[in-house]
Amino acid sequence: MTAHSGSKKAVYAALIGNLLIVVTKFIAAWLTGSSAMLSEGIHSLVDSGNEVLLLYGIRRASRPADYTHPLGHGREIYFWSFVVAVLIFALGAGVSLYEGVNHILRPEPIRNVTISYVVLGASALFEAASWLVALRIFRREKGRLGYFAAIRQSKDPTTFTVLFEDSAALLGLLIAALGITAAYVLDAPFFDGLASIGVGLVLAGTAVLLARESKGLLIGERALPDVEASITAAAAGDPDVQRVNGLVSVHTGPDQVVVGLSIEFQDTLTVTAVEACVERIEAQLRHSRPEVTTIFIKPQSAETWQARQEMLMRTAPADPDTK
Repeated sequence: MTAHSGSKKAVYAALIGNLLIVVTKFIAAWLTGSSAMLSEGIHSLVDSGNEVLLLYGIRRASRPADYTHPLGHGREIYFWSFVVAVLIFALGAGVSLYEGVNHILRPEPIRNVTISYVVLGASALFEAASWLVALRIFRREKGRLGYFAAIRQSKDPTTFTVLFEDSAALLGLLIAALGITAAYVLDAPFFDGLASIGVGLVLAGTAVLLARESKGLLIGERALPDVEASITAAAAGDPDVQRVNGLVSVHTGPDQVVVGLSIEFQDTLTVTAVEACVERIEAQLRHSRPEVTTIFIKPQSAETWQARQEMLMRTAPADPDTK
């Protein structure tokens, strides 16, 4: 299964779940007058739009390279993932916080509380089903890594975006249920508005985490260490290669990697022999690592490579967001 096929499955599951409950939440909010329920309706509506954007991004990112975009369109999925984070913050969190404050300032008693519980229960079932699909796909992709490390190292933002959204949705449903219960039992509508603010804060936190992860991918992150090691080993295995000095890699999509190799060839090689060696290395890498879409090979001595790396280390600024 490719990265995109697993991602699309998780996104479709989340989209179906949200579409099943978004209208119901708005109707329940209208019937009950609950600010928390209205925030949950907005939450599901924003999530539904986000899933559509992620699917659009996956489709756009799968287009092949062309004259205008010689390295392909893979980074489109990173761009749309960042847009999703902005929408969650601006629409989901912003509107929920506004509704919560407004309800605290102008409290309204909860009506037809049974409807709220039915809708929240049904929503929890749909969200849990979508969450389990996303979790299963993410666990398969993360391998032996821990969850936090896998999110930090993941090059496919769609799966963990859906996982974050569904986790936030389940937490939001719990907050809404607690707020509605407190408002009804204690006859204090203040708690309903407070729950809406709680949902908004959950969405804001989710948006910040997603934006942070998407930013690194959008700027450009190197391939994982095991991928770089296998690329180096494949190039070093050619008999005409004296030494692989190092490499530079960057993901231009979840399953698209651009690689630049610094190689010291055997001193006795002619230009024709070097060209033949480069072609063999490219063929070997495309066979062993299909995600390597573009390869640049630079003949270079080990001393020149080392001097270049030392200069980069001296001039590199400290980046607290470096993964």
